[in-house]
Amino acid sequence: MTVDSAASKDAALDSAPDRRTGAIGRWTRRGLARWRPIVLALLLIAATAFASGYFYFVYRPDLQTDDAAAHQVIRAASDGAVALLSYSPETLDRDFANAKSRLTEDYLAYYQRFADQIVGPSAQRGQVTTTATVIKAAVSELHPGSAVVLVFVKQKTTSKEKPEPVVTSSSLRVALTRVGGSWLIEKFDAV
Repeated sequence: MTVDSAASKDAALDSAPDRRTGAIGRWTRRGLARWRPIVLALLLIAATAFASGYFYFVYRPDLQTDDAAAHQVIRAASDGAVALLSYSPETLDRDFANAKSRLTEDYLAYYQRFADQIVGPSAQRGQVTTTATVIKAAVSELHPGSAVVLVFVKQKTTSKEKPEPVVTSSSLRVALTRVGGSWLIEKFDAV
């Protein structure tokens, strides 16, 4: 073997890692040169996903809960509160039927027991008449299928024992659910 051939063989062996390093360097430079378009594409995809999610979860439900929906919810809660809290021994069956028509099936079972076991007998026995009036009502929560309304009520109660009206005020938290096209009372609590 000659010195020249050995030197060229060593040079070839030395240049192989240089060629690999060069190839890696060229690939890295190309990747770095293209990082801006890649990051821009990822940002565009993320922005589109965020805008779609915002529209679907925030903006669209907000359109379904506009001022007209808020007024419907307030009216349903106010009328329902008056129907549940107003009764007279002369019209007890009609008063209970009016109240029941404003309730969901879940709350109806509770109200039926309460009306039959407590309100009905005491109204008949003591000739108790109660008239409720809504002073003020405001929406606390409003979603496309449910709502919570705070209702402030004044009640006048008369009985055989106390013919002079007794006036009481109370605050109510009325939870409503949209069933069909109507808002029905799902829960009715004193606050």
